[in-house]
Amino acid sequence: MKQAENITLTAEGYLELETELKELKEVKRPEVIKALKEARALGDLSENSDYDAARNDQAQLEGRIKELEYKLEHCNIAQNSDNGVIAIGSSVVIEYDDGEIEEYKIVGSLEADPFENKISNESPIGKAVIGHKNGETVQVESPNGAYPVVIKEVK
Repeated sequence: MKQAENITLTAEGYLELETELKELKEVKRPEVIKALKEARALGDLSENSDYDAARNDQAQLEGRIKELEYKLEHCNIAQNSDNGVIAIGSSVVIEYDDGEIEEYKIVGSLEADPFENKISNESPIGKAVIGHKNGETVQVESPNGAYPVVIKEVK
């Protein structure tokens, strides 16, 4: 039996997946079933492209539902503590050595979205700052070599 992978989510990430699953089951699934029935009513299934498309949509939908159910069943929800130590779920303001300041939210790898400044706990910056506190300087390991960042604020 395959061992479940360790999936870490923030509480917000868990709710997003739960909401998506509910939408797929309660809205999208009935739409696909209706499309299948309508396509089936058109007659000969061997040359019915509407039916084939509806079956493909159904397969994709059911695959995504299974994936979400698995993730929700096998995830750990990160507990963000208020002790000032950076963990999954923390927001952190860092200053690079060139003076540039950025704010990131540390999330599990499933939730990472660089366009929203959500970085994975497995990313180089995420790995470097987790477990550290405000005011500390940490080394970020990157393919181009290590560089320092200063933790300016932990939220």
